[in-house]
Order: sequence, then structure tokens, then C-alpha cells
Amino acid sequence: MGLIGGLLRLAATRPRVLVVPMPGATAVRLAVEGELRRRGWPTAAVPAEAGVLLVAGEEVPGFAELLDEAERGMVPPACCVRARRPGEAVEALDEARRHLANLDVQRSAAHARADARRGGPQDRGVQPAGGSGATGGQDRPHGEPHQGHGERGAHDPEQGGDQNQPAEDAGHHVHAQHGGTAHGHARPPAQRGGHDGHGMHGMGGMGMPAGLPMARRGEDRDGLRLDRLRLPLGPILADWPAGLLLRLTVQGDVVQRADVETVTGCGGEGGSWWTVPWSRARSGEPVTVGEAVRRRAAAQLDSLGRFLAVAGWADAATTARWLRDDLIAGTPQEVMRRRVGRFAHRVGRSWTLRWLTRGLGRLDADTAAGAGVTGPAWRAGGDVTDRYRQWLADVIEDVAGLDDGSPLDPTSAEGPRGRLDGRRPPSAALVDVLPGLLAGAELAGARLIVASLDPDVDELIPQPIGSAGG
Repeated sequence: MGLIGGLLRLAATRPRVLVVPMPGATAVRLAVEGELRRRGWPTAAVPAEAGVLLVAGEEVPGFAELLDEAERGMVPPACCVRARRPGEAVEALDEARRHLANLDVQRSAAHARADARRGGPQDRGVQPAGGSGATGGQDRPHGEPHQGHGERGAHDPEQGGDQNQPAEDAGHHVHAQHGGTAHGHARPPAQRGGHDGHGMHGMGGMGMPAGLPMARRGEDRDGLRLDRLRLPLGPILADWPAGLLLRLTVQGDVVQRADVETVTGCGGEGGSWWTVPWSRARSGEPVTVGEAVRRRAAAQLDSLGRFLAVAGWADAATTARWLRDDLIAGTPQEVMRRRVGRFAHRVGRSWTLRWLTRGLGRLDADTAAGAGVTGPAWRAGGDVTDRYRQWLADVIEDVAGLDDGSPLDPTSAEGPRGRLDGRRPPSAALVDVLPGLLAGAELAGARLIVASLDPDVDELIPQPIGSAGG
């Protein structure tokens, strides 16, 4: 009893946390990520690695079954908590620590998990998440992730070079396990109830041994007959746009087809948090250009943080997120100019990152314009390398304008992902071009392509008139 209790308290000291942001909960996600950095708690890539699964925001329709599966995939000691509002981040993490150290709670969790596995998914021919099969931990070649489980950029920095470079074989999460519970209860995993299928997840149902969809054969680009496999990416996935789901058809290591779905049910006020200054200006509130470009630069640093994490450059990703948070907090222009300049120079000169991304997801300016793409993706007019470099250039330019006190014209000023004066939000066009960019790409590069566009699904959520807070 004493030894077990001591081990539980040790596990609760710095648990690994997987943050699961709901659509419409950007502000909550930012608060949680900031608190995790202040505490020095590590993050998890997948539920099986996480000691804490934290759902940020109000749960929206379409996520319940995904969260159920993630809870079953957690390995004890573990707990699930929720922060519905930004101010709940500290309380949620404190509560998680208490429950991780509570022997009674962990025993209850273990019993609930065992009951769910005996009477739940296995009875329907589905392998429980976190076990062997669909989400097992076997070794695999680079670029060939398991169904619902992929690679993480968890490699050592380059030997003999810049310690802050991405690893040359940096992999990317393609995990589709998920998790969460109500804040204030920290219910044990697998205690959420039944699991009547996995429509959003692309897994589950009869005829799927070990939770894997049956492969079908077809000719690949070399004329060979290879198995085709349906692989879902998202919507609950580390460093992934909240609410985005891709259903890939892969053959060998090549994406044959990509179908895009979005989950846009909103537990918040609707609309994107990143475009609030433009929404406020349209409603008649006084907003300065400096306020808008501060939010736009922060949004692009947020995208860069996700992109660099997917590329396997964790140190640079952390720096991007610190800069993002400092911009949001109102750090003066001169301080931000120096720090952003150093960051942009360091990332922009990385040969390894350029080598990793060159030629991926090419979107020339004419094709982008024809699809309605505006903003950085259109101006970049090229591949993944061109797009992340465009973000760097845009952030430098925006930081130079932080002190601009002139009034914002929302019809002419560009938002983080493009023009906001049309009938369609800019992220709608980014979502539309994803299938064409992913078809024919190697699976290992698919996540980099998505991260280089980083569509904000929250832009697709209708915003009630008058709700432009934040």
C-alpha cells in the first residue's frame, strides 16, 4: 500500500498531458498550453502515453465516441479532466494531479477499464485502443504508421550540427485515439458509457479484425497490385487543427485519395478567436491596425508552432509558442522585434527543415487563386517550404506594425489565413484544396502538408450577431 501510494504520488509530479481542444475553444487551449509550460509538464502524443487527458472547451456533437475510445486507450495511472473556460486551466491540472495520486480513484479506473474491454468493443469485433493490433507499439518503417497511430518527431537533434534542427527522419503523428471527461469529476477512463460504433473515427463495426479496416487491392502508380487501406487522421490528434478529419485511402506509402470532413459544432460563441479584431471592427467597435496585426502575428506563430512540432523540431516549436503568448500578452514592439527576428532567422536558415519539406504539397499562385485561396498560402505560391517561410516573413512584417494606431478597415485588412471580406471564410478554401494536395503524396509528408496550411475550422462556425468578444 505504501509503495503503491508513493509511486502514484511520483507519477503525479510531472504527468504527461494530452490536450484535446474542442472546436470553438482556441482561448481555452492557449490557456492550458501556457499553464503546462509554466509548470514544466511534458505533453503526450497519444492517449496511451498520457497520464492526463485534458479536454479544452465544451464537448461538441460528434466527439463523444472518439473521447470514449481515447479513455479506454489510457494506461494507468491516468485520469481525464476538462477546462471549459480559460480560467479553469489551473484548477483542471491541479485536480488531475490529485486524482493521479489517489489510489482509490486509480483502482476504480482500472476496474472500469477492464469492464469496458470485456463487454464493450471486443464484443463488436473492435480491438480496444491502446492494445495490440490497431494501436500496438510494434516497430515500423518511417512513413508507415499503424492504423490510428503514427510517428512522433521524438528524435535526437542532428549530431555535430545545430542542436535546434529537426531530425532528418522526423516523423509525424497520425494517431486517432481520443479522450476526456467532465471537469470537476475526473472520471476514470472507460466510464463514459457504451460505444455504438466509430462513424467519425473510420474504425469499428463488424468485419474489422483487431479494429483495422480490411484492405482492398488496386494498382499503384507503378502498375503493381497493392493493398489499399483506409486511414483516418483527426479530429483528435496532437498538433492538428481542431475539428478537422481526413479519411485517407493509402496504397503502400502513397495517398491515393483524401476525403475531408469538419466538425463545426461549437460549445463557444462561434467564429474564430483569431479573427475577433476584424469581427469587432465590422460591428462598429474602434479597433486599431496594431491590435489586428498583433493577433494576426500570434495566429501565424501558433501555426508555426504546430508545423515545427509535426516536423520534429520541438525546441523551435516551443519558442514559437512562447512568442505567440507574449504577443497576446501585449509585450512591447521593440522586445518582440528582436526576439521574432532571431527566431525567424534560425528557422529560415535551417537546411534540414528545407530538405524535409521541399517539393511537398505544391500549390502555385494561379491554382490557389482559382480555388479562392488568399493570404499567406496564396502569396507563398509554392510548396511547404515556401509556405512556412511566408509565415516567417509575415510575422516579421506584422511585428513592425504593432504600434500602428490607425483605425482598422475590416474590408481591406487581411486576416491570419486570408481576406475576410468575402462570403466564404478563407479556411474554407484551404480545406477545399487539401484533397488535391494530398493525393499522390507520400504518407510521411501528409501531416506536413496539412500543417503548412493549418486551416482554422472555427472560421466555418457561424458567429451570432453581436458576439465578437475575446
